[in-house]
Amino acid sequence: MPVDHDDRGVDDVRRALTTSGLEESNGYSELKRLRCPRYCSQPARALLRARGPAVGLWRVGRLGRLLALAVLAAAGERFAGEERVELLRHDMALRLPDLGIFDAIVSCFAIHHLEDERKRSLYAEVSERLAPGGVFANLEHVASPTEGLHGRFYEALGYGSHREDPSNRLLDIETQLRWLRELGLEDVDCYWKWLEMALLIGVKPEQPPERG
Repeated sequence: MPVDHDDRGVDDVRRALTTSGLEESNGYSELKRLRCPRYCSQPARALLRARGPAVGLWRVGRLGRLLALAVLAAAGERFAGEERVELLRHDMALRLPDLGIFDAIVSCFAIHHLEDERKRSLYAEVSERLAPGGVFANLEHVASPTEGLHGRFYEALGYGSHREDPSNRLLDIETQLRWLRELGLEDVDCYWKWLEMALLIGVKPEQPPERG
C-alpha cells in the first residue's frame, strides 16, 4: 500500500533535531545528560513529531544481554499504547530489514560500534529507505583528529582513556560526511559537535539527480 508522505512531517523532524538545545549546551553538562539511560529521548520525541513514517536505530547489545533486554522492556513501557511505535530487535552488523520507506531515519550512538566497511554499507541502506525529502540524522561518537583531543574527551567524562569501550570503532567526521554526499544526500553537514560527540545530517533530494 503506497505511503502518503507529508512534507510537514519531514520539516518537523528536521527542526526538532537541529534545534534540540544541543548547540546551547556547555558541552560537558550536555554530554552527561546524553550518557544517562534516557540519552536518546530527544531523537525519540523528534520521531514522534513526524506526520509521516520514521524509524530510529539504537544499539543496546553492547550493554550485555540482560541489560539490553531491560532497556527494550523499558522502551516498551515508555511507548505502551502508542500505536505509531513498533520496537524491533536487529543486529546492525547485518543488512537492515525491508521495513518500507521513511520520512526520517535517526541513529543514536549506534553506528560507531560497526566496522568501517559496515558503516558505509549501512549508510547506503539508510539512503535507499529514505523518501524524497526525507532526513537522516546520526547523533554519534566520532574519532578525534589528535590523541590529545581524544584524551581531553575522556578527561571531560571524568575518567581516563583506559576505560574506553573496546567495542568502539570510531571514525572521523570528514569521511562519514563524504560518504553521505557520495550517496547523493543534500545539505550534508555536522550540525553540532562537542569533542567526540557530533550530529551528522543529510537530506534525500526531492528529485533524483539527472544522469548525463
